[in-house]
Amino acid sequence: MKKRRFLSVLGLIGLAAALLISGCSSQSSTQQGDKVELYMGYSSDPPTKKKMEEIIAKFEQSHPHIKIKTMTAPYDDFYQKLTTQIAAGNAPDLWQSDGTKVFGYAQRGAILDITDYVTKEINKEELNGLEFNKDSDGKYWGVPQGIQVGALFYNKDLFDKAGVPYPTADWTWDDVKAASVKLTLDANGKNADDPAFDKKSVKQYSFAFFGSSRGAFNILKAYGGGVLDPTLKKSIINSSENKKAVEWMVDGMQRKLFPNPADLKAFQSNFKAFLSGAVAMQIDIYAATTSMNGAGLNYDVAPMPKGPDGKRFAPVIANSWVINKKAEEQKVKAAKEWITYWTTSDEAQKEWTEVGEAIPVKKSVANSEMFLNPATKPENKKVFLDTLEFAGTIDTNAVFTEWVKVFTDNLAELFMDKYGTDEFITKTDEGIQKVLDDFFKKQ
Repeated sequence: MKKRRFLSVLGLIGLAAALLISGCSSQSSTQQGDKVELYMGYSSDPPTKKKMEEIIAKFEQSHPHIKIKTMTAPYDDFYQKLTTQIAAGNAPDLWQSDGTKVFGYAQRGAILDITDYVTKEINKEELNGLEFNKDSDGKYWGVPQGIQVGALFYNKDLFDKAGVPYPTADWTWDDVKAASVKLTLDANGKNADDPAFDKKSVKQYSFAFFGSSRGAFNILKAYGGGVLDPTLKKSIINSSENKKAVEWMVDGMQRKLFPNPADLKAFQSNFKAFLSGAVAMQIDIYAATTSMNGAGLNYDVAPMPKGPDGKRFAPVIANSWVINKKAEEQKVKAAKEWITYWTTSDEAQKEWTEVGEAIPVKKSVANSEMFLNPATKPENKKVFLDTLEFAGTIDTNAVFTEWVKVFTDNLAELFMDKYGTDEFITKTDEGIQKVLDDFFKKQ
């Protein structure tokens, strides 16, 4: 009995000593020096740069042991500089990665596997988009900084003038085409359903799609097809589902319901076709709302339409915080403190939401009246949140840019009637697989 009591007392002494040591350790890192300078990178424009600086200042006030030094620039310049820095071994300790680049950094060994941090220290139920940074091996490579998800944007004025009901959650891609006949107008104001419709003088198109997140990829997926398999190392272009989806697109191009690549060039920018009011519908992501609101467009959003079998797909891009694989241990710890602050602080999340750059990653803020406010366009913002239930990544991997170029270039040739659907399928399948093999078979 005495022996047990002695051991108990000894244990309490040991615990007290451990707590004392722990307390001293914590105090030394937060109050008595050991300050950490965290080098952080992010792309920005003037409004986002100003807001990020304000959030960083508040973080430093609440985390006095961490001083943040930043590297920022507009999107293209930022990633060009970052690529050079990674190659030279002097990249930031932490950076905001475009969601399409996260797996590329991971597969090239530039960023840290943060699976333990994500699974043990982050409440998954509180965040949007965490799973979009998990690879096929179950590893997590980033934590969302802001979410972009696709929806069907539509111009309410053009729909009203044509007497066409607005898109609903029940719309299929065939419903889009049926509405397109009424929404496409020639220079004489004849719609595509009129025998006198002149395909050579279209002044208003019904639906525009281009690029990756705003393009054909989403229609292929809704038809049950796609571009890459789940390993992201094999092309699955050659399928009957993809062929049906491509035929649907080609039909719209040939009937001049949809602008082809040459038609879009006339607008100087693919984005200006819808923005200028010359196109009634477009696939786009949440970030587009800023420019559409700035242009004074009378628009709203609907869920992405369904395919023939009821399958629905929307693209998601989870722009994310990633940590440099070469960062020192102390800076990795500081980087995680920043990520935790970003994802859990209501104040930081609400301030970033004010910029209008992305859907908040914290669910409670995303579902708040502040974000869903119907007084600001688009009125039906909840579509973006509901869409996360069926959204998916756009098969991003280490050679995403390369295979997208093959896919896009071949699609442009197809839409310009340079060859037929079967030839497109074969040529694109072979071209994409070569890109994949050239990279992954050397790993």
